[in-house]
Amino acid sequence: MGMRRLKPTNPASRFQDIPDFAELTRSEPYKPLTEGKKRVSGRNNKGRMTVRFRGGGHKRRYRIVDFRRDKHGVPAKVASVEYDPNRSARICLLHYADGEKRYILWPSGLQVGDEVLSGAEAPVNVGNALPLAKIPLGTIIHNIELKIGKGGQMVRTAGGGAQLMAKEGDYSQVKLPSGEQRRVHLNCYATIGRLGNSEHSNRSAGKAGRSRWLGRRPHNRGVTMNPVDHPMGGGEGKSSGGRHPCTPWGKPTKGYKTRNNKRTDGMIVRRRNRK
Repeated sequence: MGMRRLKPTNPASRFQDIPDFAELTRSEPYKPLTEGKKRVSGRNNKGRMTVRFRGGGHKRRYRIVDFRRDKHGVPAKVASVEYDPNRSARICLLHYADGEKRYILWPSGLQVGDEVLSGAEAPVNVGNALPLAKIPLGTIIHNIELKIGKGGQMVRTAGGGAQLMAKEGDYSQVKLPSGEQRRVHLNCYATIGRLGNSEHSNRSAGKAGRSRWLGRRPHNRGVTMNPVDHPMGGGEGKSSGGRHPCTPWGKPTKGYKTRNNKRTDGMIVRRRNRK
């Protein structure tokens, strides 16, 4: 698991850093655990563009990943580690003792042939899923539930790992990768270990075409537009905007708070941007 720098045989490959995929053990997905994935391209259910600069990209099949880890008490063996085009983390295929097969997120250190288990009685080993009440303080965890039984919603990206900091009453305190500390119910499940593919943030596209493969279209700055299209557009010759940076709809960027979820404000113990 690491990065590979391409030789500069042409201008496109001169600055390309790509994963070496050394951790993968299988190239094709397990077909019954895949389904078709409709392209959204930044449109909502009315067909109107709600996210700019998206479209195109390579065709993908969605891998059905088990975020709930609700098969308690049934041991499973890791059969393969695979690439998932829909997420930055890798996934691994589990063969359960009763014959069922499921995908889970692949934590770093989990090898093919290792045994994993979920449930309150599972040992605290990498890849096992336990309720937070059964996990020792200081343990690195990922795929953390926010609602009991709903499935993991937090810390699912490549290299991600949160730390269990404290337990008090019915709740625990978890330090997220962003630095935010949040209260989570002790009956919520989490998986032991840090997610693999930690070098993902070091990759370099090297050319515009690689971004197009990922479904990202060219990004236009506001200052290059006309006044009818953006508040920072227009001006004689090249301009620097003439005002504080903002969105096409006039909302300030660069530090302007947009969070509006008072229902869960009480669960946040420490903000991520607190100095």
